[in-house]
Amino acid sequence: MASTSEHPVLVAAATGESEVNPYLMGVYAPVGEEIDASDLEVVGEIPADLNGVYLRNGPNPRFAPEGRYHWFDGDGMIHAVHLENGKARYRNRWIRTKAFEAESAAGKALWKGVMESPEGNPFGNTHGVNVKDSANTDLIFHRGKVLSTWYLCGTPYAVDPLSLKTLGAEDFLGTLVGDMMAHPKVDERTGELFWFDYGPRPPYLRYGVISADGKVASTTEIELLGPRLPHDMAITENHAVLMDLPLVQDMEAARNGRHKLFFDRSLPSRFGVLPRYGNGSQIRWFEASPCYIYHVVNSWEQGEEVVLDVCRVQRPRPRADALTPLAKMLSYLRLDASLHRYRFNLRTGQCLENQLDDDNTEFPSVDSRVAGGRNRFSYAVHISPDATLKFDGLVCYDNRAGTKTEHRFGPGRWGSEAPFAPRDGAAADSDDGYLVTFVQDEREGRSELDVFDAADLAAGPVARVLLPQRVPLGFHATWVRADQLEPSRSR
Repeated sequence: MASTSEHPVLVAAATGESEVNPYLMGVYAPVGEEIDASDLEVVGEIPADLNGVYLRNGPNPRFAPEGRYHWFDGDGMIHAVHLENGKARYRNRWIRTKAFEAESAAGKALWKGVMESPEGNPFGNTHGVNVKDSANTDLIFHRGKVLSTWYLCGTPYAVDPLSLKTLGAEDFLGTLVGDMMAHPKVDERTGELFWFDYGPRPPYLRYGVISADGKVASTTEIELLGPRLPHDMAITENHAVLMDLPLVQDMEAARNGRHKLFFDRSLPSRFGVLPRYGNGSQIRWFEASPCYIYHVVNSWEQGEEVVLDVCRVQRPRPRADALTPLAKMLSYLRLDASLHRYRFNLRTGQCLENQLDDDNTEFPSVDSRVAGGRNRFSYAVHISPDATLKFDGLVCYDNRAGTKTEHRFGPGRWGSEAPFAPRDGAAADSDDGYLVTFVQDEREGRSELDVFDAADLAAGPVARVLLPQRVPLGFHATWVRADQLEPSRSR
């Protein structure tokens, strides 16, 4: 593990700002080494029927940042643990984006972050949002590769799920024009991938489908009243669900070259439902109370209705007493969301919504094999009341029974997104499998991979894999099953 004296980012965080930035310190502090380690020590026993790889993305700046650092600014780094035959191997790698390679060649940071003016930044995404595309947000498995994405809509980078080698910018056999948002959806039953692209100028939203052969099969423009910041979408068996939410771009700031958002409570939340291969003229809009939604749980069709489960943020704005840019970032990043359900009636046009739980839960997941179909179980992290964003536990929701079970990591222990990892040969949409997550122990300065029986979450981990270096807190994760890894093995 790199010490403060060894890592220029930590030196800058410790000495260079009048306000100490917690997203560069402690459990968020970046690591400076890429390592490989095998035969890791295990407390308990890794289940013999759990085979695959857990990968988690997150910001890990390589060089001391220019100006004020926002957590979203850091270079993408993947930490991964491969489980096979009861053994565990760890590996971490930076994602070799175009911006990462440019800064590596220069030996220093070349981009200012999102809390600074982008004037002078070398380049941005295809929409002219001139901030650094670091591919640090999500990881999506599709056609033998993991796609690493960026929260403001950028270039998806293909990564080998075993070696973590960056395979390059993914253009889907030369057919992708433009960018891709952070959370594209994969239908494992058909092999298709669904995504959207957005920007500050018309067309504000563009929706598309990648077919099972890996090429863009359909794109269409979606008419909006102005620029928005959509983050996620949903699919069902026959439809896609897009969102027009009242977190809007400040156009005065945009004219001055700055990226600034505000929550306009005078606008409704709108949800657009259209056929998977439909065009913009076929979209049907449903209005609901104003909110913001970072992450979708799942969506499915039920009779004449499309049902959508999400983690709903009621007031996506900084605290009123946050007086400085850093204080605003700290209060804005600490999510305050709850499980919420929408029902869109395709015959009557009616929209019904209701809150399913009042706990602060986010970063949801379902068994990836049933995404777009009705699911019984879903999983989420529980958000700590701390001032910065930390995950202090896991939650399992049972849609059929209407119940939930929980696990808390314990004092000073913080987790990561925990995708469902089915037991080898298990049927889809059951709890016959595991939840896998990184846990960082703040008191001991140590990280581990914890494995939980999904059917008995409250019992605690069945195995704890002790890691050779600390894993900073980060963003999204995925589980890639052993049967999905054959293309990577052949590479």
